Amino acid sequence: MTASATATQMAPVPAKAIVRQDVFERFNQIYDSIARRAFEIFESNGRNFGHDLDDWFKAESELLHPVHVRMAESDDALTVEAEVPGFETKDLQINLEPRRLTISGKKETKEEQKKGKAVYQEQCSNEILRVIDLPVEVDASKAAATLKNGMLELQMPKSAVAKTTRVEVKAA
Repeated sequence: MTASATATQMAPVPAKAIVRQDVFERFNQIYDSIARRAFEIFESNGRNFGHDLDDWFKAESELLHPVHVRMAESDDALTVEAEVPGFETKDLQINLEPRRLTISGKKETKEEQKKGKAVYQEQCSNEILRVIDLPVEVDASKAAATLKNGMLELQMPKSAVAKTTRVEVKAA
């Protein structure tokens, strides 16, 4: 790993990466990709009916890779660490709502080698998606994310909890 690559990996995720976006639109895009690939698998297997779920799960495993997470809670914040090996800050998108965290990412790599008359070309796509329901409300405007050596760390301060107070009733 070069010095510049190390610096890139240690850089904080830009504030614009922590946004609120229409999550349903992202889910629909992923669903459509999985459906297309499942149909390709169905066709390549001779259009044999009865293997719908097998084709779907195979397509899903080819297109989506699991994101392993660890969550810790302190008195004033939640910390989430997510494994995102191979992804850079530009490949990741983090959507944070008061009670939900969505981590998604997509990267594509292309490689081409020419040796005489032979041409070798490879294209690979890697996509991740993880939606986490948070145990407490967090203040999304004060959240911070950093990426270092394939580990994404999110620090999310808890929202101020409204305290119950007793109000005395006075005669008018």
